[in-house]
Amino acid sequence: MHTPRLTGITRPVWILGVVSFLADLSGEMVYPIIPLFLTGTLGAPVVAVGIIEGVAEGTANITKLITGRLSDRWRARKPFIVAGYGLGAVGKLILGLSPAWGFALVGRSADRFGKGVRGAPRDALLSDYADDRYRGRVFGFHRAMDSLGAVFGPLLGLAVLALDGSLRLAILLAVVPGILSVLALRWLPEKAAERTGPAETAAYGAFPRSFYLLLGAILIFSVGNSSDAFLILRSKDVGLSTTLVVLAYVTYNVVYTALSYPAGVLSDHVPRSWLLVGGYLIFAAVYAGFAFVDTGAWVWPLFAVYGAYIAFTDGVSKALVSDLVPREMRSTAQGLFQGTTGLAALAASVGAGILWQYVSHETPFLLGASCAAAGALVLAGLTVSGSLRPPAR
Repeated sequence: MHTPRLTGITRPVWILGVVSFLADLSGEMVYPIIPLFLTGTLGAPVVAVGIIEGVAEGTANITKLITGRLSDRWRARKPFIVAGYGLGAVGKLILGLSPAWGFALVGRSADRFGKGVRGAPRDALLSDYADDRYRGRVFGFHRAMDSLGAVFGPLLGLAVLALDGSLRLAILLAVVPGILSVLALRWLPEKAAERTGPAETAAYGAFPRSFYLLLGAILIFSVGNSSDAFLILRSKDVGLSTTLVVLAYVTYNVVYTALSYPAGVLSDHVPRSWLLVGGYLIFAAVYAGFAFVDTGAWVWPLFAVYGAYIAFTDGVSKALVSDLVPREMRSTAQGLFQGTTGLAALAASVGAGILWQYVSHETPFLLGASCAAAGALVLAGLTVSGSLRPPAR
């Protein structure tokens, strides 16, 4: 019996939270400076940033489609989680040693491949350890720990830049907390996925209709949800220095961290889909703001509000997916959900790079705002009609 330190937050959830904190500390030391490293140190064109980020995320999301289902069929979570976090550390090492942007593509893809391997099994394990009454707060707590790493990661990266000035060194040092995240997993117990039927019940066609309706609504939003790298580039475009860009990104993560757990708790008391609607509308407003912003002063409030969007959608959407499917299909469902929406985001990132390079810097953000507004409208309609009610257990 695992005794909760907070209501509904068990010891394994704490361990996964600490692991995610360390992994995101590592990842976010790197993420805000990747566009600057690619375009500055390695001389890549902006369109290459979109290709690298798109291919990297595409690698992660195709992998989720496979490992999510394998985790259910093999009744295993932990081996995928350990392998995934290990690959993340290796990918950052390759990225930091890259002599040209083609090598950076390999490193970034290896990093995101690791994310794909671990993502769905980890989220299914979180659901396995969550009481149905507290599923939202479990995911909210995990997202808060994850984003706490995203607060301190960029600050550590800035400290390295202040001392040495090398983007490459900052990336290489990020490997250390990545390794620590893998070592912390030795204390994580494995919990076999419970089944109520044979392995064949994990086939995609067996999901309830409500799951596919949710997936369709989120896909509408996702086709405009390009990489945050373009928010960073846009911030530089309107005059912020590298240090101020990273600090603005930290502001986003501070808000994300502060609101993730309260949003998760709230989602246990109100329909989770309404929180998603609110989050998508916030996204639409922020992206419209980035399209029309003409001074660096506006970047700060926009990034802060952007933190509210992710807090009200990231963990909440994963909890809602777990609500809508049987326990024995959770990893498969998480993999399908995260994989397909991520592939849509892949198209969005590649498209955003092309639009930025050949149309205008504003166009990718106008597209993102439009898709978010459309997704919110469809999701609201499904919620009002009762189409997203969890099936009777």
